[in-house]
Amino acid sequence: MILTNYWWLILWPILMGPILALILPKTEVSVFGITLERWPLVAVWILVLPYIFWCMNRSEFADTEVYRSMFLEVPLPASAFTNYLSGHTKDRGFFILIWLLKHWIGNNDQVFFLIIAVFQLFCVASFFRQYSKDFWLCFFMFVASTDYLSWMFNGMRQFIAVSIILISFRCLLNRHYFLMLLLILLAASIHGSALLVLPILLIIYGRAWNKKTILLLMTVIMMILFVHPLTDIIEELLRDTQYNDIVTNDIWQQDDGTNMLRVLFYSVPALLSLAGKSYIDEADSPLLNLCVNCSICTAAVYLLSAFSSGIYIGRIPVLTTLQGYIILPWLIDRMFTRTSAWLVRIVFISVYLIFFYYQMHIAWQLI
Repeated sequence: MILTNYWWLILWPILMGPILALILPKTEVSVFGITLERWPLVAVWILVLPYIFWCMNRSEFADTEVYRSMFLEVPLPASAFTNYLSGHTKDRGFFILIWLLKHWIGNNDQVFFLIIAVFQLFCVASFFRQYSKDFWLCFFMFVASTDYLSWMFNGMRQFIAVSIILISFRCLLNRHYFLMLLLILLAASIHGSALLVLPILLIIYGRAWNKKTILLLMTVIMMILFVHPLTDIIEELLRDTQYNDIVTNDIWQQDDGTNMLRVLFYSVPALLSLAGKSYIDEADSPLLNLCVNCSICTAAVYLLSAFSSGIYIGRIPVLTTLQGYIILPWLIDRMFTRTSAWLVRIVFISVYLIFFYYQMHIAWQLI
């Protein structure tokens, strides 16, 4: 199954989602004090399956061929691999993962992409299924926001780490802190950005819109006001690291930051949570509180990236973006009457479709 028309990315959930919702009944469950309607596993995988195969059969898209080359060039003999690994000073866990997979599947790069896609979509889909009030809407957001293409077709290595972070988020909710720390360290061995989850945890833990999240927003605003001194600070902090040329290299110098439309788009969960804060406080669910605070982190870092670097800073919000998607279906149903909620959903879906068209046609020129 090869993706020959990018419109299928959005047509598949729109056409198949309502059918699955009608023929396969959902189960009402209570999770951390809130009531959810959980999709059956078979419905989830029917919806997700094409995205796995599209990811497996991709070619010539963004960093796809770079990852293909990485996979093919990793040597199988242990001695040769040890020498190969010594030449890579960062993200060694990713190369160890490739080496282990090659012992199992050989040099079949398509199977390699298949295994990675299965793992990533298993983590994403199971996270949405377990914690969202509306699995379909969250998965639709994941696709229509172009997160699916951006991360599974392009930033594959970082998204492996993000997928592991989603598992660690469950550990945080269940207060399995030691296991959570181990998973974060494992994710950091795949992509070093996962270590940023540790300070993020200090911000998101607690009530929704707590003082730490307000302080984060104020800090970001101050950074924006003093953006030039900020770059000097970043350069000094990274002077003796593998990123010592991050500010002076050509990529940073030519990077004009994240598009403000994208910043606004990804800030919607945080803005809606602010409008519906009284409902969130009334529910007092640790799940909602953490997800709201994640959405605030996403909005804050995206805002910072608009005035600094979309390539470097703009990659950080993916650590908290998917958690923020969880709150939107719940807030829509809680803040509006039954009829109004449907109208809001239609408007909401329409906005996502417009953004999908903008990103795919105008920004990327793929359709």
